[in-house]
Amino acid sequence: MTVLIIGGGLSGLALADTLEARGQDYVLLEARSRFGGRIKTLHHQGAQFDLGPAWFWPGQPRIAALIDRLGLEPFEQYASGDLSFENEQGQVQRGRGFSSMQGSLRLIGGLASLTDALTGSLPDHRKRLNAKVIKLVRTKSGVAATLHNGETIPAQTAVLSMPPRVAANILFDPVIPDAAVSSLQNIPTWMAGQGKAVAIYETPFWRENGLSGDAQSRFGPMVEIHDASPATGGPYALFGFIGVPPKARKDVQVLRHHIQNQLVRIFGPEAANPSELLIKDWAFDPLTATQADHAPLFSHPDYGLPPSLASLWDGLLHVSGTEAAPQFGGYLEGALEAAENTLQTLQLRHVEA
Repeated sequence: MTVLIIGGGLSGLALADTLEARGQDYVLLEARSRFGGRIKTLHHQGAQFDLGPAWFWPGQPRIAALIDRLGLEPFEQYASGDLSFENEQGQVQRGRGFSSMQGSLRLIGGLASLTDALTGSLPDHRKRLNAKVIKLVRTKSGVAATLHNGETIPAQTAVLSMPPRVAANILFDPVIPDAAVSSLQNIPTWMAGQGKAVAIYETPFWRENGLSGDAQSRFGPMVEIHDASPATGGPYALFGFIGVPPKARKDVQVLRHHIQNQLVRIFGPEAANPSELLIKDWAFDPLTATQADHAPLFSHPDYGLPPSLASLWDGLLHVSGTEAAPQFGGYLEGALEAAENTLQTLQLRHVEA
């Protein structure tokens, strides 16, 4: 049985990694020019900075086991020093609490070292980049995917390891039930509406001034800021989640100006001239977000696979990815949980077949 995995983020890579270990036939397709999905790490002057997710936590067994197996090294988020708080008038106060991410874990080399290790373990003939699937057809022998260049790839079963809302844009022949389409469109893509800014400096002046780098703001444009420096050595960095709505941050030059002003207000004049100020706006990445994802999320969604997305095409079509995980949906651990659950479903179908 050939498994067609559509989406080369952490969940798709983890599923491919397990199938490879078990000698199962599969093909991994990724629409981007790189693997990793929402995991994206910038390399700058020998240091690495995550422009997508950055953290995982103790008590998440799958990612802990995977990191250990791959020989990668976690480290704790920097959390020493005072928290800064910026009120609605842009006035800054100190010491109103402690680091909100204290105890969270990061990965030496950035999270892309995890997806890079998984990618590197897969044979070249099993993985394809720049392979955007625009249509899926149910055939007499299983399924067939049509790529944007017209190429067709046959398989016995297909796994959508991608944001459900993005998956809803694929043409299905025959069409999947209306309830399934509605479910795909109504599952929020975790963090898809977020923009992330990373300001890189030669020295960690905020630490020297007794600050943790953590800040909360009701003035903006960044609503939450943290230390993003490497485990050891420099260059050093602060990163922030951009809280203004996507439609209000389309002018990147204006946004950069406001970000730099905010960094100065909170951390002082030493923050005025970062060596680099990087912005990754996931809301405008069509392989991550749709227009529906531009609406703000006010709480963590209740993720997990709804019944309408089970047994599509009599079990030939599977929905995976972190949003399909019932326990850790939205997290990196959820991406691995979803891959694990999908594997069990594939095994069950293989036994039944």
